[in-house]
Amino acid sequence: MLSRVASSIYWMSRYLERAENVARFVAVNAHLMLDMGLAPDHAQWKPLVTTSGDDADFAKRYKEHSEKNVIYFLTFDDKNPNSILSCVRSARENARTVREVISSEMWEQINSLYHLVQKHSRKRSVGNLQDFYGYIRASSHLFAGLSENTMSHGEGWHFARLGRMLERADKTARILDVKYFLLLPNATYVDSPYDAVEWGAVLKSANAFEMYRKHFHSINYRDVAHFLIFDPVFPRSMTYCVRKASDSLQAILRDLEIKVPATDEMLKLQKTLLSTSIDSVLSNGLHEFIDIFQFNLNVVDQAIYHSFFAR
Repeated sequence: MLSRVASSIYWMSRYLERAENVARFVAVNAHLMLDMGLAPDHAQWKPLVTTSGDDADFAKRYKEHSEKNVIYFLTFDDKNPNSILSCVRSARENARTVREVISSEMWEQINSLYHLVQKHSRKRSVGNLQDFYGYIRASSHLFAGLSENTMSHGEGWHFARLGRMLERADKTARILDVKYFLLLPNATYVDSPYDAVEWGAVLKSANAFEMYRKHFHSINYRDVAHFLIFDPVFPRSMTYCVRKASDSLQAILRDLEIKVPATDEMLKLQKTLLSTSIDSVLSNGLHEFIDIFQFNLNVVDQAIYHSFFAR
């Protein structure tokens, strides 16, 4: 497969996964503010910008982390490369260049999503976007289902899954890290009913609430962290995502008699997860663990670029 085609499929998948994640945690945060009875002026919107990793970009153009500013920045700001608008546009552009590789159903779905987002962006309004965010999430799920069922599971499909799984692992790690450091307005909230509500919001941000409750009877930071990091079968846990990304990388390389840097870096990323336990993570620091994990995740992404795309 040409490096250009592989890169486009990989980033098509990553951008669409990123848009879905942004839509989910903005919607969940809005509900969280209602659950906690916080007035809009006291709502915690800054952590959402931190989750996206765009604090510096936001600070250049906005004076305060108000509800209106944050929602606009994350949803319709075309100068923010990680806004829903920008991600869907980039995903669609990458899909357009590989229409001969993906199925027609996949193209039609991503093209329809693009036009819907464009239509909403012209309104320039941040009022009552819950239905819009729901459509973004549903469209991403539909696209993944179409990829699964209408595209041959060859190199192209594996590059798409590789991108989606790495993006998903990154967002799960970011959500967990931001809660640990920023979400609590007061240290007295720890182990309080408010704490349970907020950890519940973290689970919902990763589409994990219902599956978590099937395994655990109460919501607490230890069990939530364990589930989102180490659960072997939940499709948004960091362990699951890395394993599936590794499987796709191995499938891509199966018929090639070459060794690429991405293989070794992926193994290091897996060891970060397999060589530790939740007790060890919490005793040594959850933030420190996630920091190392995300560093290794970025190294893997760079290794994939040099192994397959920079040719």
